[in-house]
Amino acid sequence: MDLSAIDTTADPCTDFYKYACGNWLKNNPIPSDQVRWGRFNELSEYNNYLLYSELKAAADAPKTTLQKKYGDYFAACMNADLANKLGAKPIEPVLKTIAEWNDRKKLATLLGTTEDKYGVDYFFGFGSGQDQKDSTKQIGELDQAGLGLPDRDYYLNSDERSRKLREQYVAHVTKMFVLLGDTPEQAAKEAQSVLAIETALAEASMSRVDRRTPANVYHIKTIAEAQALTPDFDWKVYLAAKKQGSLTTVNVIAPEFFKALNHQIDTADVNALKSYLRWHTVHRFAPNLSDPYVEENFNFYAATLAGQKEQTPRWKRCTAATDRALGEAVGQDWVAKNFPPAAKDNMEKLVTALEKALAEDIRQLDWMSEETKVEAQKKLDAFRRNIGYPEKWRDYSSVTIKREDPIGNVQQVAAFNDRRDLAKIGKPVDEKEWGMTPPTVNAYYRPSMNDINFPAGILQPPFYDFKIDPAVNFGGIGVVIGHEMTHGFDDQGSQFDPQGNVRMWWTADDRKKFEERTDCEVKEYSGFEVAPGQNLNGKLTLGENTADNGGLRIAYKALMDSLAEQNASTTEKIDGYTPAQRFFLSFGQVWCQNQTEQSARLRAKTDPHSSGEWRANGSVQNFDEFGKAFGCKVGQPMMPANACRVW
Repeated sequence: MDLSAIDTTADPCTDFYKYACGNWLKNNPIPSDQVRWGRFNELSEYNNYLLYSELKAAADAPKTTLQKKYGDYFAACMNADLANKLGAKPIEPVLKTIAEWNDRKKLATLLGTTEDKYGVDYFFGFGSGQDQKDSTKQIGELDQAGLGLPDRDYYLNSDERSRKLREQYVAHVTKMFVLLGDTPEQAAKEAQSVLAIETALAEASMSRVDRRTPANVYHIKTIAEAQALTPDFDWKVYLAAKKQGSLTTVNVIAPEFFKALNHQIDTADVNALKSYLRWHTVHRFAPNLSDPYVEENFNFYAATLAGQKEQTPRWKRCTAATDRALGEAVGQDWVAKNFPPAAKDNMEKLVTALEKALAEDIRQLDWMSEETKVEAQKKLDAFRRNIGYPEKWRDYSSVTIKREDPIGNVQQVAAFNDRRDLAKIGKPVDEKEWGMTPPTVNAYYRPSMNDINFPAGILQPPFYDFKIDPAVNFGGIGVVIGHEMTHGFDDQGSQFDPQGNVRMWWTADDRKKFEERTDCEVKEYSGFEVAPGQNLNGKLTLGENTADNGGLRIAYKALMDSLAEQNASTTEKIDGYTPAQRFFLSFGQVWCQNQTEQSARLRAKTDPHSSGEWRANGSVQNFDEFGKAFGCKVGQPMMPANACRVW
């Protein structure tokens, strides 16, 4: 808990976020190489620097084969002189392949070979996923993709800001084509072709809100049925090129998208399709090319879209890139230095305490029947937990990394990940596989796995320190744990059973009551403004808001249970605050955050998480124990008369 962050001139019952974070917000402006600055970013920067130190040492004097591999990847990324010398030469082979393609009937061959060889996805995504009806099985999945702007709404909205962004996007694509050697006139024509194709794909793309419903993204089809959706794209040829020729069925996540894709393949000019392919090639590799490409990519995607003032230093970019590429190689050494066994053991105890609190919360719900409570407890009992790092590290021995080939390294890793992912199809699910690297400052729940996952990166101060005041620990990492557990029972996770299969385990009446309560949150959060005229999307953020609210309640109960077990005082003050007040302050300060207006608008359209202010205020105003802790009166902003509650 940061006492210097607190603004004691603010009233916690009127605006708790301002009270908990007011001075922090004043004293922590957004760094010029960031678009958002908060406690998550502070810890990420700290972890990143520790990681950078390891990568630099490995690049200079590797001690193991693994260090040689990730050290060479980092060194290649850091070699700006080499990147500038090479220019666009590293992507000429794929550009040449596209230039020589002229037969739309052979598009499947082109995509299959270029994706497999160069690690570039065009138009759509193809990979593995768990079967919703049998979570032990890995199946093939086809999904919508292929847009250069962050979301379909950027193409479809008609307001002035959206129209201007589209104009700026076309100008950016034009500049990229000019950098590739096209005349300005030809580049402008190509950019318009790109926008036309992407707009058609966007119109048929499923919205982020609609994708939250499992049934909307589950359409098992035979290859023949998939072929019927896209008669002008030969799936057998494509799958053979991807070494998946024996596949007989596939989940076509967004059928309408593939119908629209077929129309583009059938009707768009071949040169327009080539322009689209060229654009997505240069866009994919722009951050790794010479300075003009890097700068132009930054100008649109970071400066224009998100409001970033300066390019992130190269060492930070390459540290993050190496972690993304070889995270479980880098992570082994990082964990050994930064996550002691005692921290892992204590975290296990915290998770157990939170599970106990959630079980009691379920038992005490007055709106849920005993029948559904029994099923909810079964799901909770089946939770799997992953803490710190994987039990088995990923094997990168087949990945070839060359110190003088930065783009080749990116392509090698992309191809490795693609083949590794596709190799899962038809095989049992690996329950121990991780979806984040160890240094990551984040946590997650997977409904199809029914597991909660906490990388070592977030198990650091200010979120977690097993040696400090329990109230602060429970308000930090305790709420994070409760948050991930509650995801198993949010609008999306609640549709999955203990084994990770989509199955309605609720009674019809209980489900109706549940949806009435989540509707309350949808309306509440849709009223929260993050930028002038830009509110949160309560439907998009519903799962995260439910998890925030539930996690806060569960962690608070776990703290009180812990204090009772230890016969500890619930009124004794430290630094002038009771345990309950310290708990809420610790929670609130996790979300201290400044961000650019552009970033706030972008995230409101694409991020399922609410902004920091509303993650704090939205949660406490729905929890009466907060009002009691700070002496609030019913009717004040942080203690409304009609608060929302699900869990």
